[in-house]
Amino acid sequence: MEHVAKPDREFDEVVEGVQLADLATGARTSMKFWRIEPGATLPTHRHHNEQIGFVVSGVLTAVLEDGERELRPGDSYAFASGELHGAENRGEEPAVGVGVLSPPRSEPQWGATAQETRENPEPTRAESDD
Repeated sequence: MEHVAKPDREFDEVVEGVQLADLATGARTSMKFWRIEPGATLPTHRHHNEQIGFVVSGVLTAVLEDGERELRPGDSYAFASGELHGAENRGEEPAVGVGVLSPPRSEPQWGATAQETRENPEPTRAESDD
């Protein structure tokens, strides 16, 4: 059994105000703890992983190819493989949650801006490998 205790979690700031920490990882799935500070944006991106998650606290605005959707505490979400998605914290408190990716995902590549991603809807080699 893999066990990741709360004091052992290591956060990486992947973009300003967006932190991810690896939780337990299996052969076919990985789990991430995420925290998005007020005013921070997770850039829109695509990846080959299916992604599901749960919002623990705070409010996020999911930015999608066809619009936006508000995510509140207790909400869950699912992004299909290759689906464009990102998030903005427009609130006054951090948004915190858990995401599960299949297959496991290691280090995300956050090089593309939202506009670049919309102009080039197919995943790049770097995006599809992360």
